[in-house]
Amino acid sequence: MDPAPRPLKVVGAYALFVGMALVALGVLFRAYGVAPLEAYRVFLSVLGDPLGLAEVARRAIPLLLIGSGLALAFRVGFFNIGAEGQLLLGAVGATYAALFLPPGPWTLPLMFLLGGALGGVWAGLAAWLRARFGASEILVTLMQNYLAYYLVVYLVAGPWKGRTAFGFLYTDPFPEAARLPVLPGTLVHWPTLLLGAVAALVLHVLLFRTPWGFEWRVLGENPLAAWYLGLDAGRLLLRVGLISGALAGLAGLLFATRINSGDPTAGISYELTAITAAIIGGIVGGIIGGVVGGL
Repeated sequence: MDPAPRPLKVVGAYALFVGMALVALGVLFRAYGVAPLEAYRVFLSVLGDPLGLAEVARRAIPLLLIGSGLALAFRVGFFNIGAEGQLLLGAVGATYAALFLPPGPWTLPLMFLLGGALGGVWAGLAAWLRARFGASEILVTLMQNYLAYYLVVYLVAGPWKGRTAFGFLYTDPFPEAARLPVLPGTLVHWPTLLLGAVAALVLHVLLFRTPWGFEWRVLGENPLAAWYLGLDAGRLLLRVGLISGALAGLAGLLFATRINSGDPTAGISYELTAITAAIIGGIVGGIIGGVVGGL
């Protein structure tokens, strides 16, 4: 077995990739008539602004949660394009726990539980349909996005409509027990930030250090080999679908306040960005792994 790569090699691989990316971006900026150094100065100016850093962290939380789940799903060969719908279902579960269950110290845990559960079930349904009937998860999850969207519209315009909603649609206000705590002086919800970081770390360990991860990687890289090894592809796909959807559902907690204010379109752009982040993350991981292995 090859020895583990030295930390210096890993850092060097990251530095090499970042340098290549900066050069490529510089060429692109120059092609559009923008001075690359000025563009980098504006791009990195947020690092010297505490409020800017806080805003970056706030917007990165759902990307971290959704992107982690999508990266796992894509690695296994389950092309989940329904994170938007899973996020909205998670927001529905969190909103139900906030509005219709007795408030108390258990409110936030129940919001996390119901949000993650509904998101997981929504993605798990697509995984089951693929495993049982061979249905394309791309088409199924895309259609599920619309179903989730119109479910939110129905709820906010119908049974969950706020008693004071005249004109704009929104639900009744959330009780104080249903509000996520934030870092002082910012809008960063630290419980979801911590959850996203832990989820990314756990998924990495799960994928590369456990028997589950080995089976997932075999299925994703060579389904025929997985069949020869006797792996249950349906069970593996269902498992990864539940995890991927649950993480998107947990991100939906951050958008439960959007449902609270009648904005069912929340999260659409986040799914597209998270898909891009998951794909790029996989490419970067492959490049870094190849470079480290060759050093």
